Amino acid sequence: MKFHCVADEDTVRGFRLAGVAGSVVHSPTEAAATLTAAAAQPDCAIVIVTQAIADGIRPLVEQVRFERERPLIVEIPGPEGASRGRKSLRQLVQEAVGLHLDAENGP
Repeated sequence: MKFHCVADEDTVRGFRLAGVAGSVVHSPTEAAATLTAAAAQPDCAIVIVTQAIADGIRPLVEQVRFERERPLIVEIPGPEGASRGRKSLRQLVQEAVGLHLDAENGP
């Protein structure tokens, strides 16, 4: 099963370094087309989308989430940080791992 990242250039570049394929998008139209294409791939298990891009195509994101078994859509903060009212990546990791991460002193 494969991953696919739909995001800005910096985020896609970072995921490519980790071996995850990705598509750089600049508009909601491009994002919608890319998400639709990724979701149509039978071996695509997870699509990683930045929150800002997901917010721009929210109806499609919800449609894929609720009407399809696969792919799982995972929203992550982009370079600009977490969307207003959403938890930061640091907060999400802290909750998932159960550790408090201090940037200066480590765990």
